[in-house]
Amino acid sequence: MSEAIKLLIVDDEIKYLESIAKRLEIRGLEVTKATNGQEAVALARSRKFDLALLDLKMPGMNGRQVLEILKKEHKFIEVIILTGHGSLESAVECTKLGAFGYLPKPYELEQLLDILKDAYQARLRNKFEADREKTDRILQLATGSSALGILRELRRLDDEEK
Repeated sequence: MSEAIKLLIVDDEIKYLESIAKRLEIRGLEVTKATNGQEAVALARSRKFDLALLDLKMPGMNGRQVLEILKKEHKFIEVIILTGHGSLESAVECTKLGAFGYLPKPYELEQLLDILKDAYQARLRNKFEADREKTDRILQLATGSSALGILRELRRLDDEEK
């Protein structure tokens, strides 16, 4: 079982995608690459990712659209938007849709690593808080419900994870 942070990188600029993926793999991240939004969504539906780096401007499904789908379908994924065509309006819009961060290109690798670290810490905090709330709910059930009631609630809680 891999202990590496699982990162999805989506960018239609292949040379950039290959370059940044190599630089992040060298630093121990488990990187999966996609060259368009549709491929990214398909990958995210078949695997679990901790973080995603999305190029904002791509032909077809753009980064904002991918962001919306990822945040809707994956409760704890943190998304960072990368763009060479950024604006205050798009940064605000992406943040409202749940993006953890918005990083204009070009950027320094250390800047990217810092935001990835912060995003992963936020993901862990959110996941641990949700797990704690789930555990508290199970403990409440165990002291005041029938065995069948407990099983129904455990099933409901399990379904929420999917």
